[in-house]
Amino acid sequence: MFRVWGKIMKENRLVKDTVIEIDDYEMSRTKRVYKALEDMCYEFDLAVPIWLKKNQEDFICYARTRFTSDNFIDSIDFDYLDFHVIEE
Repeated sequence: MFRVWGKIMKENRLVKDTVIEIDDYEMSRTKRVYKALEDMCYEFDLAVPIWLKKNQEDFICYARTRFTSDNFIDSIDFDYLDFHVIEE
């Protein structure tokens, strides 16, 4: 099972969180990551953020990244969206 934990943080406080599970192992890991992010943003009612080079590098090294206001086209009312793989 592929599980991702998403947290919306504002002023160092947890505002919302969710765990997204993807059971389709026919998908590649990359597609599961994008699908989990898309499902998470749907649940949080957010636009899907843009992956910048820093996000890709952090995710490759740590299986975790933060999406800040630079990653979103629309303005956001929180500090960042934390995206963390917790189980593969």
